[in-house]
Amino acid sequence: MKIRNYVFIIGFLAVMNVFCWHEVFVLSEPRLLKVDFFDVGQGDAAFIETPNHRQILIDGGPDSVVLEKLANKMPFWDKTIDIVILSHPEKDHMTGILEVLQRYKVDYFLWSGVFKDNAESKKLAMILDQVQRPRSNFWAHFAAFFAAAKNAAYTKVSAVSAGEKIKIDGAEIDILFPFENIGGKQLKDSASANDTCIVDKITYGKNSFLFIGDISSTIEKQLVNSGENILANVLKVAHHGSKYSTSDLFLENVRPEIAVISVGKNSYGHPTPEVLQKLENFGIQIKRTDTEGDVEIVSDGQNIKLNN
Repeated sequence: MKIRNYVFIIGFLAVMNVFCWHEVFVLSEPRLLKVDFFDVGQGDAAFIETPNHRQILIDGGPDSVVLEKLANKMPFWDKTIDIVILSHPEKDHMTGILEVLQRYKVDYFLWSGVFKDNAESKKLAMILDQVQRPRSNFWAHFAAFFAAAKNAAYTKVSAVSAGEKIKIDGAEIDILFPFENIGGKQLKDSASANDTCIVDKITYGKNSFLFIGDISSTIEKQLVNSGENILANVLKVAHHGSKYSTSDLFLENVRPEIAVISVGKNSYGHPTPEVLQKLENFGIQIKRTDTEGDVEIVSDGQNIKLNN
């Protein structure tokens, strides 16, 4: 009996030793926030990893390419994403999200709650109905047993609006638009969908990143007039560089150092010469996914650095 107790104690101490060394290595790592703007063609997908490896995905691009991008960034055994944000229900932003929701366990799904009458929105409604229920298979229950502390057996879905804040591992996500809850609203066309986009700002220390989906200059003006703090080091340029966004007024108030244009081969002329010229006039460094591939920007809370 005593031998068994000794073996147990030794085993316990060995496990604790490994755990402590793991924590030492984690604490010794640089405290970095990494933001990857994925090259997904003509669409948007941005992946954020916090210092403690919590993960946020904003939009998913027009197809399943986002799955390959995530596989390259996440360990093969990690099939959980902490937060997924869908800016609006357009194919070039949401199609990849449908794939992600079916392949990964998403803890929180944030969106505006608006729908379009199309196949993608109908599929999204079906998937959200499924993922909000506890999983029914054995392995899901097994995984849920170990994740019970955060109730990770199902996805929590929330329609968000301005004023809401999410704190995650030293970073803060501020929802700046839409100004009111528009959950359940039915959209008629792409233009109306674009102007329901979630606008969110991620702040880490003194650095911030502004994600504005496909909003038009009309919404840009409303944001400026709202009094919201839209200053940001990095701006994800609206609507892939469309001439109907990225107004002088908006740039004057955001004052970004870096502007990222998520864009691919298209027939719309994106990014337009007008937008590129405006960014140059303001002395903003331009990064494009169509010519440079994935764009990774790293922040230590004091400074930002381009990794490519």
